Amino acid sequence: MVTDPVPGSVMAAFAHPDDAELWAGATLALHAQHSTVTVVVPHSDDVRDAEAGRGAAILGAGLRQVPRLDRAAMQRLLVEIQPDVVITHPLNDVHPDHRAVGTAVLDAILEPRIATGRPLRLYTCDTYNSLALDGPVRADVIVDATATFDTKMAALREHASQPIELVFGPMAETLGRLWGARINTRYAEAFTTVPITGCVPGSVCL
Repeated sequence: MVTDPVPGSVMAAFAHPDDAELWAGATLALHAQHSTVTVVVPHSDDVRDAEAGRGAAILGAGLRQVPRLDRAAMQRLLVEIQPDVVITHPLNDVHPDHRAVGTAVLDAILEPRIATGRPLRLYTCDTYNSLALDGPVRADVIVDATATFDTKMAALREHASQPIELVFGPMAETLGRLWGARINTRYAEAFTTVPITGCVPGSVCL
């Protein structure tokens, strides 16, 4: 995430209107200070779509909504936006909607990468209590989220139709503190690199 070079643009593709805030909100807000950040989620109902708009605005991100976030939709968005970095759900997430979107992103990414040279980097995010189908999330990138964690939580609270105060807010706080302890900071968010055409961040990719 916060690596060299700093990305000029970030796309965050998620299954539900509150996922960007919950799983990557502080990192997106951090990048929005110096990069173009676009949150992509499927349309929901009017209430949740409005919440998504308010949450993205607090993060400093743009919002794109599509009827269905499948492979074809992702390919169109990747070619149009040409992000340097893409963030999505774990491919082994416990939530079936999350798995479907993560798989759609991975399935869509090869042709835009060959055609445009973008994205340069692909990451998956955290999940519920950092437990995927095959065990704990094995993050290889942990971003210091302390400076923008309040922004993340403010954006998350915009999703008032969801159980934020009782469920998702406390979980976000707990995960933020646990990942933060690993890098000796107050809050952090966790991500895992996914190779694109055999390349991972730090590699020389032609």
